[in-house]
Amino acid sequence: MMDKVGAETLKRMDTARFYNDVIFHRAEKLLKGDILEVGCGIGSFTKKLATKGNVTSIDIERLYINKTKKALRDNASVGYGDIEKGVYFFDNNKKFDSIVCLNVLEHIKNDDKALLNMYSLLKKGGNIFLLTPAHPFFYGSLDKNLGHERRYKIQHLVKLFVKSHFKIQRSYYFNLLGGLGWFINSRIFKRQIIPSNQLWAFVLFSRIPLFLENFFVPPFGLSCIVIASK
Repeated sequence: MMDKVGAETLKRMDTARFYNDVIFHRAEKLLKGDILEVGCGIGSFTKKLATKGNVTSIDIERLYINKTKKALRDNASVGYGDIEKGVYFFDNNKKFDSIVCLNVLEHIKNDDKALLNMYSLLKKGGNIFLLTPAHPFFYGSLDKNLGHERRYKIQHLVKLFVKSHFKIQRSYYFNLLGGLGWFINSRIFKRQIIPSNQLWAFVLFSRIPLFLENFFVPPFGLSCIVIASK
């Protein structure tokens, strides 16, 4: 169930290119040199990362790996990688200037091990940009169908990063409007997947709220963002 729902959700989110652009804009100043993408999905973000450096992308789902390879061709090195177990298609001694991890940590049972492994893959002075679902209270049917182990409070996520030896640069909630939509769909209506028509409405009506979030940090949101360094 999770694979089917996950693949369809990624496909729908791929059409929300404005939203992907907003996230990329928040991450791009950190991107340089050798970039590791933890969890490539179907390659929607991989294409953007490839404009900023030498991209290596990993995932545990063979379907996603194959789709991303096909989409990126020679513009990124893509293969199997389990960040929790520390098993990758590349040499474990390889180090990266930047790591990007979008909506992956919530799928991992031992998230502390995953963060420690990300830390070990960073070069000294390297940066990580991580985005993951926010607020345990928002956890509902959509999360269950997507195989989410949890959602995070920003304070708890920061503690995990510090425990893994990272130096926190910035941490905040992101996408207030999306958070409201997720709560309504997942907790109240208990939907199984994000409705396509609502996604289009979000893309249409979220531009101004997301722009304003460049100037203030919302008290809650769909996601937590943590920017940290080694």
